[in-house]
Amino acid sequence: MRGIPVILALAGLAWSAAAAGHQAPAPNATKATGTLPDGWKARPDDPAAKPDSLHVSAEKDSLTFASGPAAIYYKPDAKAEKGYTVSATFSQLKPTPQPQPYGLFVGGADLDKDTARYTALLIRADGQYQISTWSGGKATVVVAWTRAAAMADPKGVKTSNTLMIRALDSTVHFLIGERDVHQMPRAKAGADGIAGIRIGSGLNVQVDRFDVKKLP
Repeated sequence: MRGIPVILALAGLAWSAAAAGHQAPAPNATKATGTLPDGWKARPDDPAAKPDSLHVSAEKDSLTFASGPAAIYYKPDAKAEKGYTVSATFSQLKPTPQPQPYGLFVGGADLDKDTARYTALLIRADGQYQISTWSGGKATVVVAWTRAAAMADPKGVKTSNTLMIRALDSTVHFLIGERDVHQMPRAKAGADGIAGIRIGSGLNVQVDRFDVKKLP
């Protein structure tokens, strides 16, 4: 699919030292024009980030993110509510000087405002994962960076890991591969809302089969 111009929400979300994998809303929201696959929006952490620094290409069921600023990416109509799974397979194509986080988020709301909130499951190439929630611009680390036995050992380029967030009646499950690495109460996760992708700074990552599926 060829990228087309879309409106990007550039209400910046600056990295929190505590979360080290998420963003905090900047006081003032701005908008600019950039290039993304059809229907996608992006919210860079840095409100000064140039829209043309967001390099995302799409082909069939794959998205490739190349060396852009840290940002979240989403389709406004990709809502995950009640019982659902959100999943994707992530492959880091090139190493970075320092491990950078990438992964899934759910429960997204007000993503173009200072009151943005969401819950994310992130991984890094060093084999660790993190779970954090955001609400009203404040980050709460649920699981600090922790070694994930379920992650594939890095073997050169394109080591792949499948992430899934599964929301049930009362709990939300976070999975790496087929292993459940954490559970939290649904009310704490703020599970209902927009689902999307988080990519850290300077990463070259391929995301395959991003899927939001309603459970029967």
